[in-house]
Amino acid sequence: MKFALSFLALSSPAAFAFQSVSSPLNRPQSSSSSLFGSPDEFCVGILGDLHIDPRVMEDYETGREQWTNILTEAKQNVGDDNVSLVSLGDLGESKSVRPDETSELFAGTTECHELAADFLSGFGVPYDVVGGNHDLEGIDEFDTDEANLELFLRAHKKEGPQFMRQIAEKTLLVGMTSTIFREAKYTSHEVTIDQEQIDWFENVVKTHPADEGWKIFVFTHAPPNGSGLRVLQENHVVNGCCWLNHSNEIQCRKFIELVREHRCIKAWFSGHFHLGQDYQDSITFPTIDPKDGPYPNRGSCVFAQTSVMRSGTSRDGRQQSRLLRGNKDGFEICTVDHQQGGTIRLDATITYRDNTNEVGVYAHSDIEQMDDKYFKVYSPSAGDSLHPPDENYIPYEDELIMDKAVTMETKAWWKMACGRVLGMLNGNMIEYDKSTLAPLGLVVGADELVGKRVAIIDSGLEEMCAVDEMDPMCEDGEEEIGMEGAERGEAEVREQAVILMDDSDGSIVVVQPNEDGSYWRKIVRNKMIRMKEVRREKAAKRLAESIKKEDADIVSSWGPYTTTKGTAKNTGVSGLTAPASK
Repeated sequence: MKFALSFLALSSPAAFAFQSVSSPLNRPQSSSSSLFGSPDEFCVGILGDLHIDPRVMEDYETGREQWTNILTEAKQNVGDDNVSLVSLGDLGESKSVRPDETSELFAGTTECHELAADFLSGFGVPYDVVGGNHDLEGIDEFDTDEANLELFLRAHKKEGPQFMRQIAEKTLLVGMTSTIFREAKYTSHEVTIDQEQIDWFENVVKTHPADEGWKIFVFTHAPPNGSGLRVLQENHVVNGCCWLNHSNEIQCRKFIELVREHRCIKAWFSGHFHLGQDYQDSITFPTIDPKDGPYPNRGSCVFAQTSVMRSGTSRDGRQQSRLLRGNKDGFEICTVDHQQGGTIRLDATITYRDNTNEVGVYAHSDIEQMDDKYFKVYSPSAGDSLHPPDENYIPYEDELIMDKAVTMETKAWWKMACGRVLGMLNGNMIEYDKSTLAPLGLVVGADELVGKRVAIIDSGLEEMCAVDEMDPMCEDGEEEIGMEGAERGEAEVREQAVILMDDSDGSIVVVQPNEDGSYWRKIVRNKMIRMKEVRREKAAKRLAESIKKEDADIVSSWGPYTTTKGTAKNTGVSGLTAPASK
């Protein structure tokens, strides 16, 4: 039987091209479709980063008109209560929208959130919204994150930063908001869910178990670590703002642990990257055929990335939103293409086998454009009982000394004795999460690494790192052994050094870990600190120009570390604020 959807009329014949006969939504057409909807059917429109700019509203108005047609048809077929809209945050443009009058950023201001609320209220269905990394950016208007968050909640008539909506029978929409900007420990563009929301979310999934038939669809601005999404922006990877709570190792991993434990979580939608939905890696399934690779260990959850509506905010030229539609048998994830008159394309069909297992099928392969320059992240694969680690894994025992210098094409990864994972990507050295093998951040940039050989050697000190020699791959779920275990002889303790060797001049660089044992560099401080630093540099430049009457080179210096010495007598950085060492 040909696949047909009576509750949603697609806008053009071309939209049928990717539909599958195995769709869980197959059912006969009905001339009285408004009477045919059942309590388990639902339809949800999902908007990615809006970044509304009041100077250029055309794309928003066009996109909303397209969505209104889709959602109106959906209401006629499944009923008003089973149709809604979710915005994934970053509602306003992160720059001044009146540069001749003020330098105040638009994002996060009262004007921004009131305009966004008015826009989102005009789709003809109830809406929910989660805050992204720019939604508390009203730094000139509000002194604290708390005051900015209060405005966000008031403007969108939210009782709290999280939301939960029952969209159909035993089907929940759940969302969480980023609540930290000014007080971010590192980059302000990290999407941070506070502990109170995490505890709330854990309680929701515990009290709505899969074995009672509950199905939960989750919405956050950024995806969680472990989602497997690989079409990312390089700046998010190297600056440590890819994943939820990226810089907090325990919280960052908490979300995927909940997904693995609670199979009521059926799908997780996110935005953040401003990249399109034409690639299969913008959707990941919870399981795959063993012949295609190792078990991904993502519970029962499908992860889906969402693009943007306005042309000026797209990083790959796409202007797309997501459409989620489902019933008791499964659900579909579709693309609404705003450049093609709002046509709907089926991207993936997920069919429930039972309450805890499902099968996902992609509806099409990658659809690439000639000028695509997106950053497709290489993620190592540790393998499983049926598959070895991928070909780029380098096993070693006592030490690792690479034969060839690193190039931009080098792919390799290895485990440190302490379980940390390092590897090569686009000429950079990257640290990967030891459980999910998702990229965490930049260790050494290509500017410093390319042309050098890498070595991992024992430093001869029995401190800090412990490794269970019975399981060198440190599979997820293993309890790490601390120093107390080493004292009892339960594990060998090894400290290692990461070395960069330049054969052209014989120089050696030691890559020191951070105090917490991680290697990826938390280079970017939060925006409030950086703005103050920029103001100080501008003040210095004005002073220099008032004295010299010409352009002056301004250089900043930072702490905390420039040497391994125990006595601090010098603060200069060789070649930058002090003469280069010879």
